[in-house]
Parts: sequence; C-alpha cells; structure tokens
Amino acid sequence: MRELIEEGMGKSPLDPGETLKRSARRELPKRFYEAVTVGDAPGGGFATLLDGRAVKTPAGKALAAPSRAIADAIAAEWQAQSEVINPATMPTTRLANSIIDGIAERTGEIAADIAKFFGSDLLFYRAEGPEGLVRRQAEHWDPVLAWAAERFGARFILAQGIMHVAQPETAIAAASQAIPTDPWAVGALHVVTALTGSALLALALAHGFRSAQDVWTASNVEEDWNTDHWGNDELAIDRLAVRRAEFDAAALIVREVAAAPTNR
Repeated sequence: MRELIEEGMGKSPLDPGETLKRSARRELPKRFYEAVTVGDAPGGGFATLLDGRAVKTPAGKALAAPSRAIADAIAAEWQAQSEVINPATMPTTRLANSIIDGIAERTGEIAADIAKFFGSDLLFYRAEGPEGLVRRQAEHWDPVLAWAAERFGARFILAQGIMHVAQPETAIAAASQAIPTDPWAVGALHVVTALTGSALLALALAHGFRSAQDVWTASNVEEDWNTDHWGNDELAIDRLAVRRAEFDAAALIVREVAAAPTNR
C-alpha cells in the first residue's frame, strides 16, 4: 500500500490532470482489502481502516480526518475501487495526504499563496461583450465583491478585458486576513482557489456566503456561456468532470472545517 500512496497520492492536489497521466503510465495495483470502515484515530480525528488496519500517508503519518464526514468520503473512495486502485479517482484521499504531510507544516506559506490571487482575481476582469455574458458575470460576481467590501472592508477595482489593474494594498491585506488558519481549511481553500481562479470565491465559500454549487457556477460563467451558445465536446466534458471531482473534495473539507465558527 505504501508504494501506491507514494506514487499516486502524495503529489499536489492542484493538478488532477497530471495525476491522470501518472496513473495511465503505470500498472495500477490490485485491490488487496475487503472491508473499508471508519474508526477513531488514536491521536484524535477519524481514521480510514482497511480490514481493520489504519491507512497511513506517504510520510507514514496517520490519515486522520478532522470530521466524520471527511473520513466517510475518504473511505467511500477506497470502497469504490474495484479490481485495481486508481489514485486519480480518489481526490479526497490525495488532498488529505497533501494536507497532513505538507500543508500542516507550511500553513502560512500556503495561505500567502492564496492571498496572491487577490491581486488578479477572476472576479476583477469583466468581458466587454456580448451583453448576455456581461450580465451573467455581474449576476454571479458582483454580490461577492459587495460582500467582501462590507464584511472585510476589502474594496477592489474592476477592469474590462485582460489588461492587468493594480489592486489597493489595503484591500489585499483586508481580504488576506480573512483566510482561515486551520491547515485543513487552508489546504482545501488552496485547491478551490486554484481551480476557480478566485480567492474571493474561496473566501465566500469558507465564510458561508456562497454554497459550493454557487461558487462552481460563478467560476465557470464564461465556459457555461460558450457551451450554451457553441456546444461542448467530449474531451472538454471529461476535463470538467475531473476538475469538478477535485473541487467537490475540497469543498467538502471547507464545509466541514473552514466554515466552523472558530475559523471565521
């Protein structure tokens, strides 16, 4: 099991495409266990058990989730494996490993990486047309910007097109202070930010202002507009499904950890 985890589950959760490529390049290990259960972890939290033995991270640490819901999601991924074990289909497990083995010791650094997005957030850059797309962006993005201004005093500048616009340092600092400090929350929000291109949407999710579905829809406004008018292809659909699985895994952790009152 250690070899499986080290090769497929200890990498960055931010590049699911690379995980798929790695899985395709090597022979996947056969499923070696029968029963998957969840139990109390000795050091606290909830452990995933394979035939009664606790799963460990690539670094040999206990894969202990901070909530039963997260542990259940990890266990469900292990249970869903059939003849072979494919890490590419286990986004919650991979994200948990990354948080425990890496992010927990670099929480401040990862939070700072999230904060960089406040300088060029997706929500700042608006289409010049067509009118329908402009309206859709305003519908999904303006309430989040207004909320950030009212809740945190973070007032940002909007621009049309892709030309970079410098944001006020006071706004960036105010929004940065709203990033939760819990390692699990930071790790999950880093994934949400990277997948959506918006730290503001990640904050809205963490503080309960927007649901996971709201955030996903807001981050895909342009893609959905293009699909509505031009259709989609199978490759694009497959890529979207991979991104959505990664997003859902991170959103679950945000809901369970980052949205807790102590992290607001």
